[in-house]
Amino acid sequence: MTTIEKQLGASPRNHRYIWTVTIIVLILFIWSLDTVSFEDVNQKGISIALNILTGIVTPDLELLFSLTEQGVLYLLLQTTAIAILGTLVGAVLSVPLSFLAASNIVPKPIAWLTRLLLIMIRTIPALVYGLMFIGVTGPGPFAGVLTIGLTSIGMLSKLYVDSIEELDKQVLESMTSLGCNTFEKIRYGIIPQLFSLFLSVTIYRFDMNMREASILGLVGAGGIGAPLIFAMNSYRWNQVGSILIGLVIFILLIEWMSNRLRSKLVNG
Repeated sequence: MTTIEKQLGASPRNHRYIWTVTIIVLILFIWSLDTVSFEDVNQKGISIALNILTGIVTPDLELLFSLTEQGVLYLLLQTTAIAILGTLVGAVLSVPLSFLAASNIVPKPIAWLTRLLLIMIRTIPALVYGLMFIGVTGPGPFAGVLTIGLTSIGMLSKLYVDSIEELDKQVLESMTSLGCNTFEKIRYGIIPQLFSLFLSVTIYRFDMNMREASILGLVGAGGIGAPLIFAMNSYRWNQVGSILIGLVIFILLIEWMSNRLRSKLVNG
């Protein structure tokens, strides 16, 4: 028996804690089963489920490979454009807000007020923002861009702030001793260190925004979501299947590319 195995064997085992957590989880699981109900599942529901599966297995290939504005490829490109532009808007606005929320850069009262603003932004769901912007700008991709940009600010600013506050304080102290002001410390001492990390977080957020842009189309904010909900409401399940297949393949491709880019940025 190795030294590590001996140490693990000699370490105290808190069985009471393990059993307590296990019992609590089981109680919560059993309690949640109360929401499961099969009373409304009838022959019609089973028939609709079979039609959905049949539509996904046998998609409308003409719609899937069509190059018109109603085709899946065009709608995916529109969704991607909404996600890219919204991510850029959110990333640009998140940089000054993140520095205003970093307590090691600005006075704590300013940082606290900025953090409160960011918490308020993160609290409201994306669909609510989408409905609000649709009321202002009307339905269309522009409302989707504004929604994606605003929802991106909440997450990106939080991750940017965490990165800023984890910086080596000696860098800031040395620049302070040289007589640098706050702007100079941010421009020449902080941003060069954080640029690759900021870019990695932004790419990760873009990956998430692709999914959100698809969902926002359900409320009329442009993208592929609107044709999807129209096809579902009219029970054209083969069109639903073609849209879902195109969306899944496209998002998997973007996730693969974003993971490669992020790994290169983080690992160099």
